[in-house]
Amino acid sequence: MATPAFEEIVEDFEFLEDWEDRYRHVIEQGKAMTPLDDAFKVPATKVDGCASQVWLHPVIDGGKFHFDGDSDALIVRGLIAVLRSLYNGLPVSDVASVDAGAELARLGLNDHLSAQRSNGLRAMVERIREVALAQV
Repeated sequence: MATPAFEEIVEDFEFLEDWEDRYRHVIEQGKAMTPLDDAFKVPATKVDGCASQVWLHPVIDGGKFHFDGDSDALIVRGLIAVLRSLYNGLPVSDVASVDAGAELARLGLNDHLSAQRSNGLRAMVERIREVALAQV
């Protein structure tokens, strides 16, 4: 159930054979995101369970789920960009049914992230699911 934007990242990862290149690609994805406005960097949007500072600002527009996010760590900012490609534009009713673990496994992220980063990624996915489920 991946979006075309996520499928593009999967294709990029298949082309990039070396994990360091993939890591750089994730970081570049994060650098390409528009920074989250400081007005949205508040306790209500902060994600607990991440070693870095992480904020996710969800928006439901016309029944579609979107979110913006930011982090003080480059790799985490890149992971936010990957999650945006996975979820943004989906009908809000479909967000909770996305198997994020399986989709992200296609990128091999679990094998190359520290335990803290993996926990933070799970915390971000849980926040996304909670927000979406509250809207259904």
